[in-house]
Amino acid sequence: MRKLWGLLAVSALCSFMAPGLAEAQSTKTAKIGILLPLTGPFAAVAETQKQGALLAVDVINKRGGLDMPEGKTMLEGVVDDDEAKLDVGVRRYRYLVDQGVKGVGGQTWAPLAYAINALVSRDPKPYFPVCVQAKEAFTKGKIAPATFAAAYSPWTVGYMAGTQAVKTLGKKKIFFLARSDSWGWDIRDGVEAAAKQYGAEIVGRDEAPLGTTDFTTILQKVKAAKPDVFIAAQFAADSVALLKQVQQMGLNKEMTIFNAFITNVVAKGLPPEALAGVYAMHYFYYDLAGFPDQEVAKQAAEFTKLFRDKYGYPPDAYAAIAYIAYMEMFRGFEQSKSWDAAKVTAALMANNGKFDSVKGPAAWREDHQAAFKYGAFLVKGKGPGEQKNEWDLFSVEGSMGGEEILPPLKSLGY
Repeated sequence: MRKLWGLLAVSALCSFMAPGLAEAQSTKTAKIGILLPLTGPFAAVAETQKQGALLAVDVINKRGGLDMPEGKTMLEGVVDDDEAKLDVGVRRYRYLVDQGVKGVGGQTWAPLAYAINALVSRDPKPYFPVCVQAKEAFTKGKIAPATFAAAYSPWTVGYMAGTQAVKTLGKKKIFFLARSDSWGWDIRDGVEAAAKQYGAEIVGRDEAPLGTTDFTTILQKVKAAKPDVFIAAQFAADSVALLKQVQQMGLNKEMTIFNAFITNVVAKGLPPEALAGVYAMHYFYYDLAGFPDQEVAKQAAEFTKLFRDKYGYPPDAYAAIAYIAYMEMFRGFEQSKSWDAAKVTAALMANNGKFDSVKGPAAWREDHQAAFKYGAFLVKGKGPGEQKNEWDLFSVEGSMGGEEILPPLKSLGY
């Protein structure tokens, strides 16, 4: 009898434990590709993108994973280095696919994003570039059905910068400095479109290749042209070099300086004297405490806390781009209950493509650009005595967003 009771007890214990065991066994893991130039000229920005992507993975895993037909599915971020080289990036993208990743995001260098988009067109895979891509990439027939870009094209960057300089700041005479590639030329076209629309004059133009360190000759031309505003397309290390020389030559005392697109990484590379009074468009600035839309300010603060808790400092713009992109990838998986690229695409485009983000409401357009209510924030650099702490870099002066900041779909062939 004692032996029988023992067997019954063991049986009851096994029955009691079975659901838990079954639940544990049903938890799967899905690999997610994170491909970025972690070495090379874009490494500092790529690091912030990687952080945003991995934070998105953490957020999903902390809530128990994705709810998929095969059961709760945890995510594993598989990180690789594309080195901002076409051959290396394509090879490592293919390696990630061979490893069984369910989707891929990444790229800081737009030409590589364009190349991977071409691969995705031929062999569909959910792909979420986290860089600012060339306008041409969004034309009908070129953007892959499964590619979704959480940032816009440089044309939009230029259009916003030009509009804010003319319409908001009241400037009428513009000197524009491009970078000698699609980034700079697209920004130039956007600035010129805004100038034409709002009645400003381009009084001077020039361009400089990526990696320029000495802008002295160009800045002498800017000084001689006597513009109201100097708008520059330079980014990352080029921005730091340019803005330092602008301040050293005293141009910031003669005209308004407007760096078209900026990040905290750039601002941190400048002495406060060189940052002071510089205007720019910022995809996401972590401190929106005084922003009129307090709901968006709350969303930004919640994201900033998540990021600070993990990394010890506030998120930069490209961290936000990556976080938004990966969270949308994961929403696509869960909404479609599938890893299939076509089904994920259909799920994201449902309900007119609407989604919410850490910087407010947005919607996927037909060209798979995200149209945000707040596409970017107009910021003004803080100088000596204004910065309350090491990350108090800008004051938020305004914003732009909606369909109006994106190229009309008709102009892209839709």
